[in-house]
Amino acid sequence: MGAAEPPDEWVAALGGDGAGREQAVARLHEALVRVARSELNRRHGQLNVSGPELDDLAHQAAADAMVAIMARLDQFRGESRFTTWAYRFVMFEVSAKIGRHFWRRPPIALSAEDWDRLPDRFGFDPAGESERRDFVRAVRRAVEEDLTDHQRRIFVTLVLDGVPLDALAEKLGTSRNAIYKVMFDARRKLRASLVANGYLNDEPVRRP
Repeated sequence: MGAAEPPDEWVAALGGDGAGREQAVARLHEALVRVARSELNRRHGQLNVSGPELDDLAHQAAADAMVAIMARLDQFRGESRFTTWAYRFVMFEVSAKIGRHFWRRPPIALSAEDWDRLPDRFGFDPAGESERRDFVRAVRRAVEEDLTDHQRRIFVTLVLDGVPLDALAEKLGTSRNAIYKVMFDARRKLRASLVANGYLNDEPVRRP
């Protein structure tokens, strides 16, 4: 089936039987594997795997996405291209597998070096080393004093420990959006503290 064909032709072919259905399934699965490979290659730094293991994850994501798509064919409303709709399933599966795979290895431990990189992550350009150290101390103090326990845990895990968002969502049994919200609120509190103490300009925190 060509990209210009009506999206309901995908639904008809996948929901049919015989050789037409088999061909449609094979073509869609092939496309899902390509998308999964591309996304995994883009995010391979979060997994520290490559080669056959990375390709195996791509095939797992595509297979699980295909099962979900076939079970939900009747939910496709034609509001976008069928492949655009289908690719959302494989992207979800990639994120889920990254989250689960990450915890097979011990997470990176918190270190002083991680704190030292904070000025760059906040867009702060210190004039000298002493000013940089002062900024880091200010951030650490704000993290300890201004954030809730939950916000502090999320901030340290994502920003300092370098744990991928998908892995943290898997660990906590929550959604990416929920973690985005916590991080947005945490960054807003930290920026307010740093602005009040003259370390940053008073600029709004943009939503992720």
